[in-house]
Amino acid sequence: MKIALIAHDRKKDDLIQFVTAYRDILDEHELFATGTTGQRIIDETGLAVFRYQSGPLGGDQQIGSRIATNDMDMVIFFRDPLTAQPHEPDVTALIRLCDVYQIPLATNMGTAEVLLKGLQEGFVDWRLLQERRS
Repeated sequence: MKIALIAHDRKKDDLIQFVTAYRDILDEHELFATGTTGQRIIDETGLAVFRYQSGPLGGDQQIGSRIATNDMDMVIFFRDPLTAQPHEPDVTALIRLCDVYQIPLATNMGTAEVLLKGLQEGFVDWRLLQERRS
């Protein structure tokens, strides 16, 4: 699966902790991230990560374009709900695209853990579920 990893500044340490804890699961998938977050993941875990621009410079929109072209399978986005973000419209658009294209989205550690555990157990093959409904 193609998994996007994004974190606001105050949540980057949490995401690194999460990625470190679930390194073995994530290592089996293609990882994508916004700029600074991706570099921290690479530096601190050694995982291979394709990096886009930082969020405020268009990275959220780049990931959104992958969602809109059916080329992203899951988004883990540790948001900081207590701090105003200068690129909030981009964040909102990314979340909206996940909803429109039915992309599993976790915005906090609890939900991200459920998604990765489900992925590990084979329960989050949502594209197959969509095909069965068609």
